[in-house]
Amino acid sequence: MLNLPALSLYIHIPWCVQKCPYCDFNSHAQKGEIPSQEYVDHLLADLDADLPLAQGRSISTIFIGGGTPSLLSAAGMQRLLDGVRARIALDADAEITMEANPGTVEADRFSAYQRAGVNRISIGVQSFSAQKLERLGRIHGPEEAKRAARLAAGLGLRSFNLDLMHGLPDQSLEEALDDLRQAIELAPPHLSWYQLTIEPNTLFGSRPPKLPDDDALWDIFEQGHRLLSAAGYQQYETSAYAKPGYQCQHNLNYWRFGDYLGIGCGAHGKVTRPDGTLLRTAKTRHPRGYMQGRYLDKQHQVEDAEKPFEFFMNRFRLLEAVPRREFQNLTGLSESVIHAQLDQALAQGYITETPEHWQITEHGKLFLNALLELFL
Repeated sequence: MLNLPALSLYIHIPWCVQKCPYCDFNSHAQKGEIPSQEYVDHLLADLDADLPLAQGRSISTIFIGGGTPSLLSAAGMQRLLDGVRARIALDADAEITMEANPGTVEADRFSAYQRAGVNRISIGVQSFSAQKLERLGRIHGPEEAKRAARLAAGLGLRSFNLDLMHGLPDQSLEEALDDLRQAIELAPPHLSWYQLTIEPNTLFGSRPPKLPDDDALWDIFEQGHRLLSAAGYQQYETSAYAKPGYQCQHNLNYWRFGDYLGIGCGAHGKVTRPDGTLLRTAKTRHPRGYMQGRYLDKQHQVEDAEKPFEFFMNRFRLLEAVPRREFQNLTGLSESVIHAQLDQALAQGYITETPEHWQITEHGKLFLNALLELFL
């Protein structure tokens, strides 16, 4: 019998004002009001169906993502979180994050979302350059982004995050660093700073823009990392930086191979059963099917042979050392099944090892895919 890990809840709101050309998330452009009340009813019915998977555990973190969750009315958010609290216990200090766009209307709703229980807001800024924002298909301007950040700072939330991208079309080193400087000036406790990647099935995928080359991208990362470190931010995950004590607890639970229920269109879940089996769930992607009450699209049990890859794919995204006991605790497998792979990883200089921990090296971070392939 395994120790069941911490349990989180992910809630997906699938609508946005317009689809960004780089976005491959499950989002659907919607003109006018979204069906807040009807969708919340379905989310809560979806949660009801998933409750047995919780095995009596309480929820330690909630993350409301999208799409654009801040299109949900304040009353809709209140009813949603009240409904969640009525169905499953929340830890007293549960982190409840909501993604938001810096558009004026949504920003004005921040305080109402806070009253509903949201205590952490993640603001999708992406850039402070009007030209770059237009190129990325964003509907807000630099001043709206700054206003939203100042509003979040003034609410006395537990924390807030700014999402920022680099490696944008025709972006110079100086432009990328200028974005970071403007973000740092707004003093968010947490900064997600990630490289734009071109995904298939997106507008950029079919008509790729000219992106900085590998050398330019390395310069941007190296100098940006230096800038963030000097400002007191610590990198704790591949693309996440935080002031000490302000890491995103929800994401930490993902990367530490914790469990999470996923409700809403296209939401994914991962749940450990008391007998050690791992179940992965995926919900119906399109709002039309989902709102006909067809919530579960597919589920499968993770085979023992897949568990080492899944464990390390998550764990090695974090820069912290991996406690060796957690491999057995969270997968139900003996460490002996990965001895050969660990020996190779050590020989290649991808990781170091002590009796208690494995630690990914700087070299391992650069060759993360090669490291993970050892466990496939």
